[in-house]
Amino acid sequence: AVVSTQSTGSKEDVYVGTADFISPHRDDHMGMFACSVFGSVAMATKHEEQDDVYSGLMVKSLADRLVEAMAEHLHLHIRTDIWGYDSAEHLSADEMHSVKYQGTRPAPGYPSLPDHRLKDTMWDLLDVKQSIGCKLTDSYAMEPPPSVCGLYIAHPDSFYFNLGPIGRDQVVHYANRQEVTQLAAEEALETVLGYEPTEN
Repeated sequence: AVVSTQSTGSKEDVYVGTADFISPHRDDHMGMFACSVFGSVAMATKHEEQDDVYSGLMVKSLADRLVEAMAEHLHLHIRTDIWGYDSAEHLSADEMHSVKYQGTRPAPGYPSLPDHRLKDTMWDLLDVKQSIGCKLTDSYAMEPPPSVCGLYIAHPDSFYFNLGPIGRDQVVHYANRQEVTQLAAEEALETVLGYEPTEN
């Protein structure tokens, strides 16, 4: 279950949600991924304990870049080989960074998918903890910190968008579909609420 924009200002002034880029028929699919870099936290901590803060920062920065590069490489592999919907793709690094390829890679917690709890479903379906050792904290942060996850969507018209403020009616509908209380849905969607939630 996802939510949709309720105000204009997105691409072409349309009301859109992530689910709009997945066919309701059985001729379509989407993917999920999670990847991590292990060992960098301990390495950075060791540098910091030796008062080498700069080297610690460099280790953390490099680990962040590596995990982002891994996510980008996996997406390239999906587009050109595994799904192969754009097998002729030949983009420069600048073009890839500018998202000139077909499809998107939205992640829970980002503007179009604000509910971090979606990671629970991803972790269950992909068996992430058992497969690669990446864990979720109680607040849905990923451990180790240099980790990323998201969805693969291949629709040729898919694009990144900011959900923007949503109304109480949509939150109630979302809560019903997720089988949670309205309060729980409001907490999960706090960053995009277009109203002041009622305190219980």
